[in-house]
Amino acid sequence: MRINHIMQFTEHHRYYIFRDFSLSSLHYKMLSLIYQPMVGAFAISMYQQLYHGIADDRCGYSSLEPHRKLFLGLGLEMNEKSRRYVIDQASKLEAVGLLATSRLGVPEHADVIYEYELIQPLLPAEFFQNMHLAMLLRDKVGKYAVIALRESFGSTEPDELAHAQLSKENISVPFYELFKLNPQSFDTELEQALSEVAPTRQASARTELASAGIPYGELIIRFPRNSANRAYVERLRQNTEGLAQINYVAYKYNLTIVNLCRLLDEDGVFTESGEVNMDELQVRANQLYRQDKKREGERQRVLSHTAIHADESVSEDSDEPDEEYEVQEQDYLPVPNQLKGRCDIQQYNMLMRNEPHTRFLKRFFPGAVPDWVDQIFERIDLNYRLAPPVINVLVHYVLGESDSARVTKTFIDAVASNMLMKGIDTFEKAVKYVREQAQLEQDKERRKEPGGYAGSARSGPRGGNARGASRKPSIPIVPEGKSSASVSADELEELRRLARKLDGQS
Repeated sequence: MRINHIMQFTEHHRYYIFRDFSLSSLHYKMLSLIYQPMVGAFAISMYQQLYHGIADDRCGYSSLEPHRKLFLGLGLEMNEKSRRYVIDQASKLEAVGLLATSRLGVPEHADVIYEYELIQPLLPAEFFQNMHLAMLLRDKVGKYAVIALRESFGSTEPDELAHAQLSKENISVPFYELFKLNPQSFDTELEQALSEVAPTRQASARTELASAGIPYGELIIRFPRNSANRAYVERLRQNTEGLAQINYVAYKYNLTIVNLCRLLDEDGVFTESGEVNMDELQVRANQLYRQDKKREGERQRVLSHTAIHADESVSEDSDEPDEEYEVQEQDYLPVPNQLKGRCDIQQYNMLMRNEPHTRFLKRFFPGAVPDWVDQIFERIDLNYRLAPPVINVLVHYVLGESDSARVTKTFIDAVASNMLMKGIDTFEKAVKYVREQAQLEQDKERRKEPGGYAGSARSGPRGGNARGASRKPSIPIVPEGKSSASVSADELEELRRLARKLDGQS
């Protein structure tokens, strides 16, 4: 809980609680044996105090109460020390994923209301797969205690089944084989009423993909009733992940709901089990996207000579993607010259991290994207299967750099192949790769410069050698054509005397 001033969190401020789950005996055991050693007994007591603010057989919201009720329930006094103590305990719960705190402003009253959203404790299998939580528990209780706690939450498989080679067959009956629904009588009012009464909040749902915002109700109303894929589309009502993937494809390729229904009605879009075939859907959506792009290009060429097209700037520049993923400051890449003045470094890196490459690529061109550029990046997306943030970093590397001579099909394909072979699958790895390549290019240019560290080792006559810098030390050479001075008679006599002396010793 981040509080800038202690007077922003007092016993007079009101709060309410939200939860959409109910604790079981397994959850209580997790709180007692796993979470309590990590955050302390008082933090777990505060969690349970907030949990019982809503009846056990209900979920949703609690009534608005002043913090005085929470302080008295925890046995605390109404002073600054108690406020700071509650803030520290709430921060511990937030750090381990049991609580999410928000502050709501009330403009007409110039006051704030605190929201405490309780999060369900992880199950044992999920907890011990989370390494940073498991390591924190290890630091608190020790390695062998963690192993013992993990074994205490599970029952082992019988030896007869563990050592036998048995074939497993799923004989469960699916819903649509036993129950028959009337797809013609879709009740939009009922769905709307159920969504309004439901205690879950759509605003707080954490989506992992950008969405075109097409709800299931709009999709099923426009979908053909006599289609062979009608039953598969109806299953999307319960399959939120599949609906989110379809919305992401629609967002990525600018599909309208009519075009999306047309694609979902084609053969091969759904598998035999009713799951969405994302590869096939993306290929067909890309074909439709390129057809629309070609028609849009022809229309733009016709309108380019009219006054209507004069004031039409790129409208996609104002379409900001959902900020699902944050970019750390150490991973920032500089803003290219083409986009300077249109966005700062933080906005540019957020766009590069979250936007599909089809939208990010348009920002580097004042008009339409050249066909060969669009085609090569579509091939990288569909055939090479690079992650979308990695493709955007590739766009930054080949289009955002000052050296425009390297923007060729061969160079783009070579860089993409190099990224693929090095296993670059995240935004951070791609940024590191770009910085390493920039450092290699700087070293290469430095070696070519006459005053560089390589040029200092070259001798004068060999300064223009095309083979690069020589690693041999510079050895002084006796200049040619220099006549030796004449030897005087005294020096000649001294040399003869030394020669006789050396001859006598030998």
